[in-house]
Amino acid sequence: MTRSSWKAEPAGPRSVAIVGPYGSGKSVLFEALLGAAGVPAKRGHASSGRTMSSELRLGHCNFMDEPWSIIDCPGSVEFAYEAAAALAAVDFAIVVCEPSPDRLANLPILLKQIEELSLPHLILFNKIDAFAGQIRDTVTALQPHSKLPLVLRQMPIRENDAVTGYVDVASERAYRYCAQDSELVGLPNDMREGEQQALAGLTEVLADHDDALLEKVLEDVVPSQDEIFATLHKDQASGTIVQVLIGAGQRGHGILRLWKALRHDVPPASVTARRRGIEPSEQPLVQIFKTVQAGQAYAGKLSYARIWRGSLRDGASLGGSRVGGLYRFASGEPVRVQAAQAGELIAIGRLENVTTGAILGPAGKANLPFPEPLPPVYAFSIAAKDRKDDVKLSGALHKIVEEDPSLVIEQNRATGETLLQGQGEIHLNVTLERLANVYNCQINVAAPKVAYKETIKKRVTQHSRLKHQTGGHGQFADVVLEIAPRARGAGFAFVDKIVGGAVPRQYIPAVGEAAEEAMQKGPSGYPMVDVEVTLTEGSFHAVDSSDMAFRIATRNGITEALPKADPVLLEPIEHVTISVPNRFTASAQRLLTGRRGQILGYREREGWPGWDDVEALMPGAELHDLILQLRADTQGLGSYTHRFDHLAETRGKLGEKAR
Repeated sequence: MTRSSWKAEPAGPRSVAIVGPYGSGKSVLFEALLGAAGVPAKRGHASSGRTMSSELRLGHCNFMDEPWSIIDCPGSVEFAYEAAAALAAVDFAIVVCEPSPDRLANLPILLKQIEELSLPHLILFNKIDAFAGQIRDTVTALQPHSKLPLVLRQMPIRENDAVTGYVDVASERAYRYCAQDSELVGLPNDMREGEQQALAGLTEVLADHDDALLEKVLEDVVPSQDEIFATLHKDQASGTIVQVLIGAGQRGHGILRLWKALRHDVPPASVTARRRGIEPSEQPLVQIFKTVQAGQAYAGKLSYARIWRGSLRDGASLGGSRVGGLYRFASGEPVRVQAAQAGELIAIGRLENVTTGAILGPAGKANLPFPEPLPPVYAFSIAAKDRKDDVKLSGALHKIVEEDPSLVIEQNRATGETLLQGQGEIHLNVTLERLANVYNCQINVAAPKVAYKETIKKRVTQHSRLKHQTGGHGQFADVVLEIAPRARGAGFAFVDKIVGGAVPRQYIPAVGEAAEEAMQKGPSGYPMVDVEVTLTEGSFHAVDSSDMAFRIATRNGITEALPKADPVLLEPIEHVTISVPNRFTASAQRLLTGRRGQILGYREREGWPGWDDVEALMPGAELHDLILQLRADTQGLGSYTHRFDHLAETRGKLGEKAR
């Protein structure tokens, strides 16, 4: 076979996810790929209530008579769950980033996700037309963050400080960018040496995975281009190397070359299915990777799915639900089709009671990993502006969480608030806009309240008598209560020390219940904790005493006693673990101490070379916007988890402010 005859054999449906940092040009590249295949993409829908940078977009096209599904994934770290879900559903990933080394910050996390899935991928340095540095420096800076060798496939050609084309290292040919993507030109003399060095590096990497090629390299025999292309194709498709391409999606530069790489190097869907341990069968096997409430015009609920095996027809039964429509996306609009086959990404209508991540059909021993949403790191307290809309808001929140499992709705019993929790301020603001624009829910928003508590530091004794005489039976109760602090975390306790029947046994439970009820609100208005109430003495009236009378006397006594018992405010202390690259460890420690945090120590993050986990105890009042400052200090890389640890006394102005 000659190099000119080297081409990919026709394949069935294949799928690709385009991922990368926010601002890298993924969406423009998505549109350019579809446009090159004759399917111009639209810029999303105003009715979706989401911006293009925060929504996952699915597109379908045919390139050279081969069917493709392409996903444009959100780039913001706050929408990382959608990107992770898409990666679990595709055959291949295009990692898009800008070529400057200082723009690679978010790639380590993304590359780790891809590598954990064993997903073949390539890297496209986009916006190459605006790059003035050395492409090798960028590859060198990125290599430590990739477990797989990065092989530079294309080198930029510069004329008068502008990138005008590229050299294909494997074919040793040069191309000039033009309106039709590129045209063949002579290899510039000043690039011959650099091209040969790049080719030698590429060949050396390929030889590591091919014994025949390695033997030739060791014997200083120059391998043919056919051998290089064949090995390159095999290694890229199997996910043992990562090619690095260049382009400029905004100008359409490099798009056809990228398409050619995809045709050659994206493995067939059947290969991906075998890699996931899916056994051949005629029975459909489908996995849902995204849920969208698309409105009645688009069949209501749409479930985006990967068909791992078998074929699917409109109206068929799937996982106990009837398929209410199959949809491909042409030019951004869902188009109903009658059938879909294995390897396709398809939207399925009206799959009720089917959630994101669900596997429909007999999976056997298949390994179909799906991401778990990260714990929320930011929250708003929300409430309907009109109480009459509470039911409508509850229904809308149910649908919103079904669409985006990285959102969490919590009813905080301690503060009585409904909390909308997610991955950051932008994430929650987009959700609020969607609630307003799509579900017509007008919402009041506030920062969450801190679940303060109160306790006492001093033992006091309080006498409380209720004597109320009316025309008939009156009310009488007399109690002597001893109110004392307990150890932190011990909770409330009621002790009965009545002797000799000073208070009849039938009234004592009422005293205990009233004492516990009185703990619901201390002098500053917060619940009381770690208090012991002891009934030591009392008296009663044979006619006028009752459960209610003893309840009232007890509550009155405790209300009078608590201000005398040296009450103090307690705040929740959280155990916080911040995860950052180790170059930001010192910044993370300063951030924690600047928010009243007590550093407990730090250690290397398990499974993340070059990363640290910093642990600290921090007041819960300091957590609300912690993620915003953490991301600002760590180029968007830092994250944290937290759990309640204990309650501690609030001191100084903060305590006064809480009161």
